Amino acid sequence: MQSIATILQSFEPISLAQMESVRLMNRIDTKYAVPMAVLPHILESAKADYFVQEIDGKRIATYDTMYYDTDSLDMYVRHHDRQLVRQKIRVRQYVDSNLTFLEIKRKNNKGRTSKKRITVPGFDITAETLGESKRSTWSVADYIAAKSRYQWAELSPHLWTKFHRITLVNKAKTERLTIDMDLVWDNVVSGEKKTFSELVIIELKRDGNVPSRMTHIMLDHRIHPLKISKYCIGTALTTPGVKMNRFKPKIRKIEKMLNC
Repeated sequence: MQSIATILQSFEPISLAQMESVRLMNRIDTKYAVPMAVLPHILESAKADYFVQEIDGKRIATYDTMYYDTDSLDMYVRHHDRQLVRQKIRVRQYVDSNLTFLEIKRKNNKGRTSKKRITVPGFDITAETLGESKRSTWSVADYIAAKSRYQWAELSPHLWTKFHRITLVNKAKTERLTIDMDLVWDNVVSGEKKTFSELVIIELKRDGNVPSRMTHIMLDHRIHPLKISKYCIGTALTTPGVKMNRFKPKIRKIEKMLNC
């Protein structure tokens, strides 16, 4: 089997500008966890039906993310306890495009995910750093108060999450597929670090249950959806004593899959 980089060269490219129509900021997500060894086969099956995002000639992008939470890990605990309505707050740097955003992800009781974001200069936003929205200029504190259930003063950095990402767009431009590899979690509170270099997390993002070629490709490879949060898995793996009963079966399933 060819390398991932070689297979990606056989995809037609799509630029960031061309992807504006498929941002899917309000969507339904379907996630999968697969071993790295299976990814080349999935890509081979997808190349006739999908574009690959290309930025400055690169088809594999680098992402750095800092997740924020309260001292009691309220966002993590709400997810663990199956609260249908929940949020994640993070600062994400899209390294290759030199863009950094404060992002607020919200899940509603219908299972839909929405994302709001503003640009920020970088990860150091402990002061009243300014970012621009479409309507006005906000401070980080004002933006979080307006768009989330939290106050900026009660949040602090918790978990670095770093990975490489491939982004695919179907040729009908009704869905995006993100493929995250080389996952590294670094807990800034506990100092613990965890690397899953052989794990790939694939996320299918679409506006409702529109038909998707990728769902058939996954079934062809006997891969079934798995509800998984990079933030929650990373927190569970790097926070001693944290509540994690709900996530233990998923972690064991992933470890078993990677050790096959």
